[in-house]
Parts: sequence; C-alpha cells; structure tokens
Amino acid sequence: MRIGALALQGDFREHLAVIERLGHEGIEVRTPDALAVVDALIIPGGESTAIGRLAVIYELVEPLRRRIANGMPVLGTCAGMIFLAAGTTGAAQPQLGVLDVIVERNAFGRQVDSFEADLQVAGFDRPMRAVFIRAPWIEKVGGDVEVLAAVDDPYGGGSHPVVVRQDRILATSFHPELTGDDRLHSMLIESVEER
Repeated sequence: MRIGALALQGDFREHLAVIERLGHEGIEVRTPDALAVVDALIIPGGESTAIGRLAVIYELVEPLRRRIANGMPVLGTCAGMIFLAAGTTGAAQPQLGVLDVIVERNAFGRQVDSFEADLQVAGFDRPMRAVFIRAPWIEKVGGDVEVLAAVDDPYGGGSHPVVVRQDRILATSFHPELTGDDRLHSMLIESVEER
C-alpha cells in the first residue's frame, strides 16, 4: 500500500518511518500529483498555520478536500487535526473543514506544559501512551463524529476529546508516531483495506 504524509512542514518523516515499519510504502506528498497516487494520507503535527498556508501556496487545499470527500482515509495528528477541522476557537486560519469539530489550539498550554499520559482508546485492549506537545483539544464535536478518547482539562474544565473518528477520518491531539505504538497507523491502513 502507498501511504502518504503531507510533507510541507512538521514531523512527516517520523510518520513515514512508522508506515515503512508496518511494511508499506511511505510517500512524501507536496503536490497534487503525489496526492493522486496515495491510498491514504497522514497530516502530521507541526505548526497548523504554516501547514495551511503552504497547502494554499502548493495548491493542495481543493485536491485534499476532493480526495477526502471521495473516501480517502486520513490520519491527522496535533496540527494535522487542526488543519482537518471545521474551525478553531481562535483566529481564522486555512483549514480543510472536512472534520466536524471545533478545535482549541495550544489548549493544554505552552511548550513547557507538554506532557505524556496513558489513554484508554475505544477498541484498544490496553492503554496507549500519548505525547502531547503544545497540543490542541476538541472543544465541540459534530453529530457524526465518534469520540474514541478524552482527557481531563488540567484547569478543571471537564474532559475534552483527543481522539476522534468521522467516516474514514481519524484525528488525534497528540503524536502517536513518537512512542513506538503503531495502533492508530494500523487503523488508518485497515481503513484502506476496508475500501
């Protein structure tokens, strides 16, 4: 299988290493032509505003929307989740608007507030170690979005979704490529196999 990683900015190389470890071909996606040949796509963590602006410059926004609307499985992590989302609680930025959630950027705080946690993810037989780096959380979830995991607000505001699924879109607030736990990447690959 050919699994792409949007290679405009962020930690796409780490995701491609996971894909190759799982026995599939990892492809760096920077152009509509490269996007056209992949079976699924990972949108990595990084800086969501930069990813959005570069996607506009490289004329990838509409091709991405079309491929996702046509059922291409996609995994967005951290900034990738923000780029997939319908909106944010802050200032407007380039987004695909294909995932029916509203995201709060840097919700857990600044870089020094980054942390790790063991998450109970729906469907997983054991907890998943999650690395949150200047991480967003989901503030509002649409009716077709399934929440697979949530964490408590460290400031006392209840719990917030950090892993969601909508059709073939999977999104996380954290960086699964940093822990050696490949289960979310495997879920992406299974989505391709189910097509």
